[in-house]
Amino acid sequence: MPTHPPALAADQLETLDAFLLELNRASGAVILPLFRAEHALENKAGPGQFDPVTAADKGAEAAIRQLIAAHYPAHGVIGEEYGEDRPDAEFVWVLDPVDGTRAFIAGLPVWTTLIGLRFQGQAVLGSIGQPYVGEVFIGHAGGARLIARDGQRPLRVRPCAQLSDAVIATTDPNLFKGAQHAAWERVRAAVRLARYGCDAYAYAMVAAGCLDMVIERGLKSWDIDAALPVIAGAGGFVTDWSGAPVGSHGGDVVISGGEACLSQALSLLAASP
Repeated sequence: MPTHPPALAADQLETLDAFLLELNRASGAVILPLFRAEHALENKAGPGQFDPVTAADKGAEAAIRQLIAAHYPAHGVIGEEYGEDRPDAEFVWVLDPVDGTRAFIAGLPVWTTLIGLRFQGQAVLGSIGQPYVGEVFIGHAGGARLIARDGQRPLRVRPCAQLSDAVIATTDPNLFKGAQHAAWERVRAAVRLARYGCDAYAYAMVAAGCLDMVIERGLKSWDIDAALPVIAGAGGFVTDWSGAPVGSHGGDVVISGGEACLSQALSLLAASP
């Protein structure tokens, strides 16, 4: 099960929490004018593949990096679009400016901005922001909360003792291949309902008590780091497919609101065909 991250002083955490919200506002100001609008689109993948990046991805990450450099010049940054800068610093920000770029270019408001903060190598603070609908899900070891246009409220995962009662999600079941696809199908067949295509917005829905579990494969650090403190602060769990803590490089991930459902899902993921 997940290890406990190092603790920050209360005043330091409060300051960084406020700064995290400032980063969300700055990134949203860049992204929103480009959502459902004409703008540059590039393909980062090779021939026959599609890995899109937009002006929103690049512009938002640049804006976040500029603010970090201005306020915390000693902090490191790891970002999807512009790579690593002092990744071994005591504090390191991990950024995915538009997680769900495919949803973004399709005009679907399930993309998010992921901003996480590591302290001494472990995720201690993070946010999942959806500026189009006006939501920021933010969390740390002391708790998690949703900040919306009509105010804020605490986040708490919902109890789900049986996998057969669970509502689960994955970004795209076609990403699972071979034995992993068979493992996903075993879990999918055991649950009440499975939904697709929500990327990291689904992680926020686990923290909010709407979904019970998300199963993913091949995540990068910027895909998951920001969500770790949000899920933990809401009382949930994040492991790899073997039940071990998710490391600093991402990987195959299970996010669960309840420990019992997590244990049942891990048994199915590990079962032989």
